[in-house]
Amino acid sequence: MWSNLINDKITSAVVYGTEVNTKNDSFLKFTNNSAFRSLFLEKLVESESKFSGAAQEEIGNLFRDNDLQQVAIKKLDQKKTCIIATGIHELTVMGVRKSLPKITGFLTNPSSLVYQEVQYAMVSFNGFDGLHFLDTDKNKISEWQQLRLLLSINKIPADCDTSIKNWLASKNDSVIIFTLRLLSKFQMLAFYPNILNLIYHSSEEIRIQVVKTLQHLENPSTIADLIESYPKQPTDVQIEIICILKTSKDQSCVDFLKEQLLNHSSSKLRIFAAQAIFSLGHLPYLISLTLSESSCDRLIEIIKHAMQEKIC
Repeated sequence: MWSNLINDKITSAVVYGTEVNTKNDSFLKFTNNSAFRSLFLEKLVESESKFSGAAQEEIGNLFRDNDLQQVAIKKLDQKKTCIIATGIHELTVMGVRKSLPKITGFLTNPSSLVYQEVQYAMVSFNGFDGLHFLDTDKNKISEWQQLRLLLSINKIPADCDTSIKNWLASKNDSVIIFTLRLLSKFQMLAFYPNILNLIYHSSEEIRIQVVKTLQHLENPSTIADLIESYPKQPTDVQIEIICILKTSKDQSCVDFLKEQLLNHSSSKLRIFAAQAIFSLGHLPYLISLTLSESSCDRLIEIIKHAMQEKIC
């Protein structure tokens, strides 16, 4: 019953505006009920992300007119971490900026549920400037959290150099990976040398992200830099480099790819090399290898497997 009442209220506000249909006795008699108010807030938070423009503003009006920020703020005084995290999320989604000082007090909370919502709140309200927690963060930033943070940043300030360089030198691998993704999103070519310096990082995951980031920065020397680093890379990083070459449309790397197809020890990598050669327009070369009497059965099998995947 409550859900239907609340859904009708939200729909009415979105369609007609909060001022048009404010009198609803069935709805009003529950507005002082704490459980009803909690459900009302939950529904508003769910609805907020579904709308934009004027409709989203009406959702905000419902939130403010019914003083629901107090419902969310009270959750920050609870002991259960899941309730605290929910309160922080609600205040963030509904844009209650004045609650940020209290929210940031939970940044060092041991619960990932809580400190991740704090991080998200800081960035949602302050953009790039809200990322200062990266200076000292020792916790792993999950893939989902990185995506949320990246989506919340719309611009990078001109004076970001010191922060970016510090994060690239972080002892927290996930901070480095997030920073690389940030540089990729905003095409920050000026940091190309700093990124390239990480190509031999001890973390294979970071090396792979470096390769992906270098691709997006579109530096004229990228292909040459990747090929130069290639011999010293583990196989998974080499495969990532092959994938970049495949989409590069750079004919200068074809001989290199042929060498990998013919002589690399990894069958998986050789398949990627064959696909890259095909993508660069050299199908006749691959066909000639399959027809050559000097080609071993394994090479022919690899090429046919690569071509089958391309066709599929």
